[in-house]
Amino acid sequence: MCGRFAIRQSNETLAEVFQAEPTNTLSNLPNYNVCPTDTVPVVASIAHTRRLGAMRWGFVPQWYRNPTDGPLIINARAETIAQKPSFAEAVRRRRCIVPMTGYFEWRIDGEQRIPYFTHNADGTILAVAGIWQHWRNGHQSLVTCAIVTVESNATMRHLHHRMPLILSKKDWGKWLGEEGHGAASLMRSSADGVQNFYEVDTKVNSNRASGEDLIEPKPKGLFDSFQ
Repeated sequence: MCGRFAIRQSNETLAEVFQAEPTNTLSNLPNYNVCPTDTVPVVASIAHTRRLGAMRWGFVPQWYRNPTDGPLIINARAETIAQKPSFAEAVRRRRCIVPMTGYFEWRIDGEQRIPYFTHNADGTILAVAGIWQHWRNGHQSLVTCAIVTVESNATMRHLHHRMPLILSKKDWGKWLGEEGHGAASLMRSSADGVQNFYEVDTKVNSNRASGEDLIEPKPKGLFDSFQ
């Protein structure tokens, strides 16, 4: 799954990488501790133009009277996304990409939550598949998104049984609906070894933590090399 992530790239870099027109809704970057309900940069194809704009991370179904009427939806399982009333129309018509440098995952060791940072092994930006929704109720209006998740590949299964659906560059256009149908064929785990992870400091356990050091590898202790 994906419950927190980091973006160290600038909006200008994201627009260049994804060849998208930036909008004036974007929040300041970098952000090394993106949390649910934060505003995040998202790539979507709108009126035949690829755009980079801001959406709230936390999908709000159209029938909610208020954004807090139901549970906070930050992830959508690929296996059931087309059958869920909350997501069925969005996955057909409103797919997007959520760029990130990497995401955090936690391993439980007794009473400890040990954080890890997952990233592309080659250092490129993660292009995570998402869906979006323009929720409206009277004068209230909110553009929201959720991240699509799949079963983890063998590499990531050591950390968690779910992972985000990470798209290869050649598949960006298909996922965004720019190349006709076929997006369903992309809903699979990435190949083993494409992503990697390392332990980071427990300060990221707080959703108030900030700073580039949140994604730096945790220094090894004096005797760690002997374990």
